Amino acid sequence: MATLRREKLVYSVSKWSSFSASYVPENILTDKAGDHSSRWSSDSNSPPQFLMLKLARPAVVETISFGKYEKTHVCNLKKFKVFGGLTEDHMIELLESGLKNDHVPEAFMLKHTLDENMFPCRYIKIMPILSWGPNFNFSIWYVELQGIDEQAVVQPCMNWYNTYRERQAIRLCLKHFRQHNYNEAFESLQKKTKIALEHPILTELHTLLVHKGNFDACEKVIERAANEGLFNNYISEQDYSFKWSPTVTTPSLTKLDQHGSFTPELDNKPGMRGGHQMVIDTYTEMIYLFGGWDGMQDLADLWSFHVPSGEWTCISSNTEAEGGPTARSCHKMCLDSDRRRILLLGRYLESTMRVNTNLKADFYMYDISSNKWTLITDDTASLGGPRLIFDHQMVVDSEKQMLYVFGGRVLTGASTMDERSSAEPYFSGLYSYHIPTSSWTLLRADCDATSGSKVVRSRIGHSMLLHPGRRLLYIFAGQRMKEYLNDFFTYHLDTDHLEIISDGSRKEGAYVPAAGFTQRATIDPDSDEIHVLSGLSKDKEKRGSDVRNSFWVYDIPHCKWSCIYKSDKQQVQEPCARYAHQLVYDHVHKVHYLFGGNPGKPGLPKMRLDDFWTLKLSRPSKELLLRRCRYLIRKHRFQEIASSHPVQALGYLQTELAELVNHADPDETQEFQLLTTTLFHRRSPDTEDCVMRDADQDTNFQGRSQLFDSLVSFFPEEMTQPKGNLIELVTF
Repeated sequence: MATLRREKLVYSVSKWSSFSASYVPENILTDKAGDHSSRWSSDSNSPPQFLMLKLARPAVVETISFGKYEKTHVCNLKKFKVFGGLTEDHMIELLESGLKNDHVPEAFMLKHTLDENMFPCRYIKIMPILSWGPNFNFSIWYVELQGIDEQAVVQPCMNWYNTYRERQAIRLCLKHFRQHNYNEAFESLQKKTKIALEHPILTELHTLLVHKGNFDACEKVIERAANEGLFNNYISEQDYSFKWSPTVTTPSLTKLDQHGSFTPELDNKPGMRGGHQMVIDTYTEMIYLFGGWDGMQDLADLWSFHVPSGEWTCISSNTEAEGGPTARSCHKMCLDSDRRRILLLGRYLESTMRVNTNLKADFYMYDISSNKWTLITDDTASLGGPRLIFDHQMVVDSEKQMLYVFGGRVLTGASTMDERSSAEPYFSGLYSYHIPTSSWTLLRADCDATSGSKVVRSRIGHSMLLHPGRRLLYIFAGQRMKEYLNDFFTYHLDTDHLEIISDGSRKEGAYVPAAGFTQRATIDPDSDEIHVLSGLSKDKEKRGSDVRNSFWVYDIPHCKWSCIYKSDKQQVQEPCARYAHQLVYDHVHKVHYLFGGNPGKPGLPKMRLDDFWTLKLSRPSKELLLRRCRYLIRKHRFQEIASSHPVQALGYLQTELAELVNHADPDETQEFQLLTTTLFHRRSPDTEDCVMRDADQDTNFQGRSQLFDSLVSFFPEEMTQPKGNLIELVTF
């Protein structure tokens, strides 16, 4: 792997759509940020405008970088595409993106692998789509390509790519032959090349459906595919539907009446608060809540909520009296569910309350089974850990019994300054704590670049999530002084490697959660997703009547954010926007739980909330897709029967087909009712299709082929026939 060095690639400009005046295409070869004329400019903004770059020799092109003018410019590319290939006529899309309208150079990763193999390019085509100034021509100031052009690396890639292209061409031929029922040609080509058109289960489905018309056997194949998890990829790509519901709690039987009987305690639930902490044990379906600020004072009560029964239980009204932590807010808790213990660190103190004796960072552990608190240390800093901090993040790695703490503002002596936006704050770095040996390690200091590694900027109000399977911490967003951060990076627990996913410099607008708004994040390691609820900003100047909740999902394998919903004023059944609240997630049952917070009401600064909500996200289930596939199969079977035996078709419609319809769904019901019209008219064959058909071809062939294509759409792309069509390659 030592030979895979990325280098600057030599290229020339071989073709262009147009240029204006002295702004010739060759100007992009030189980076002169201070020279207004050192650029290529098109003489029109009418598509297609392009530059064609020819590499000195074939190379694996990994990145493209754009230099810019020293000032903003209306002709900068707001949107563009990049294509690549071995020839000018056969290229694939490598990138679709845009530049910020500033002076900072930008680099982009290009698609350079197919089926996990690198492929080479000789030509790179840059196609501007939109400039920053409306109706302005396009300008490119400088382009740099980086990649691998070593012959020892590129030649095997060339060989693989040529084999890949030939294989794809054969598969397109096989697809064409089968679509047109040229069975002899199909079988002969497949026998000669030994190349499979698709996964064997799809070939089996095609044979049973299209050639044999064995619909019962088709349903069994589809059921087998669903049970083998072949629909999982399709399900993961579908949009979520969501539902907020206020949680109705069950009164606890905790009070004895005069007759010695238990009576319901109607107020036995946590009161209004913000800055509290919650954790959830997904195995026992129990939520634990501790502390917070009720608008007047810090709290020291510990509660549990049993999800199945909907019942709150006050474990302790004052943990300090039981050897536990004092009243506090802006602390952090995390749960080691394997050992059933909760770890608690940090708190916020008003400046008037700070004296040297209470500025130590106490660190507690709560054993759930024994209902006992243990003070691990009254000063973590004395053991090499963080000083007293608030608004930090903390997670526990149960497998290795390691605790990770990142960020947070360090509390110092009395101050009248705003702790969150002080001009000279002190932020805590990234620490690990080995639970069995009670030992702390500083992994990254705030803004420390002495080790030569990537700089980590500590912050408050951020998110940090642990993916136990990937062994990664995901860290993003937050606030540093008056700057709202929007970066996103990972830290590998075992290799100490930090990887930047996004440095936050790109203005991606509506495509990522907005910076400056309170975010609560959770992770689902099973589905490889991060969830973010974005609510109210802590900055009073950013609050407005139009501020609403939004919910985002980050697809970890595809590195992609998706906005599931942004609430509107008409949507009543949801919690109001807020900050200082808590959100936990049961990844087993796929339910979020939200409690309390600060609604940020201008006239009610001490107001806090005590509402409790659930948020359920759902995608189409395996059972729903299986029912849909069966419905499509039986619908087509009904149509075939109806064409020759209407009475028999009516019976089939009322029994076999009707049982697969959700009659509570208006759309499904209407579609089902419209099927009866098939019984009252005979369809005439399409004369144009008949000309293209062999005389002896089964009249049901086309309909069954279309049904097959519909069923195939539920399978992973790597299992299916190629998407393209052979006939589309003919351009005249």
